[in-house]
Amino acid sequence: MALKVIFAGTPEFAARHLQALIDSQHHQVVAVYSQPDRPAGRGRKLTASPVKAVALEAGLPVYQPTSFKEPGALEQLAALEADIMVVVAYGLLLPQSVLDTPRLGCINVHASLLPRWRGAAPIHRALLAGDERTGVTIMQMDKGLDTGDMLLKAECTIEQSDTSASLHDKLIELGCPALVEALNGLEVGTLKPERQDDALATYAHKLVKTEGEIDWQQSATAIHRQIRGLTPWPGAYTEWQGQTVRIHQAKALAATSPKTPGSLVALKPEGIEVATGDGLLSIEQLQLPGKKAMPAADVLNARRQAFEQAPSFGPAPTGNS
Repeated sequence: MALKVIFAGTPEFAARHLQALIDSQHHQVVAVYSQPDRPAGRGRKLTASPVKAVALEAGLPVYQPTSFKEPGALEQLAALEADIMVVVAYGLLLPQSVLDTPRLGCINVHASLLPRWRGAAPIHRALLAGDERTGVTIMQMDKGLDTGDMLLKAECTIEQSDTSASLHDKLIELGCPALVEALNGLEVGTLKPERQDDALATYAHKLVKTEGEIDWQQSATAIHRQIRGLTPWPGAYTEWQGQTVRIHQAKALAATSPKTPGSLVALKPEGIEVATGDGLLSIEQLQLPGKKAMPAADVLNARRQAFEQAPSFGPAPTGNS
């Protein structure tokens, strides 16, 4: 018998999973929970979340409590008489009383191979750490932070060209069918929960904007990971002529230079080569203040002389340059 499902989520990652459930035309989504509408855009107009937009398009009832401690929130949830609650990047902490309400409890789609990268920013942290593989874990939720038993995993390779944006999209493509498969398995009782090994756990701390500032003393490989892991948000950036320059795409080179880290080594159409603590970083796409992101060749066509006159990024270099 098809499961009666409550879906809880907020951003685009979650919305795609909700749409996959709807499109599967097997399990019945009886209600959707999402964060309250937030101000967005230049006009700061209240805007529905991507999950709410999908739910309304499908004619599903939407609930938006600020907390399950609100009067009547738990009773409202129980009245839906769902078999299971699917939680994908919801953004609200679920108390034990909520986890216990559906007959089969609550499951979560988490964007990492648990127990690695529990927490808020698993996609970004995998890239920043230089992981070679990642994936999606469907997990039975408990009172801990991403500590519940694992029900199903799907893996993928992290390519050197991947950014947090491209990896986000890859994991959507993995997660949507994995969620439907997990629900099917729960329906017929074929899934075998696997406990996580807490000794292998790592924590994916929430991102802060200051993590985008490039320290040119770091290796070219580490800076390359930083650029990929923080694109598109919060973005990797450095200082040039007292202004902020954002770096959108780069490549780590094995070549070395005696110049001080942050110094410009070569101005090439294919990339602006910069000395680092270990190796060279070739900046292939960058964004000058007040401009859109452009390939290095276009930036040099317009500003080559300025780069030749101010040949370093970051704080003013000292020593040999």
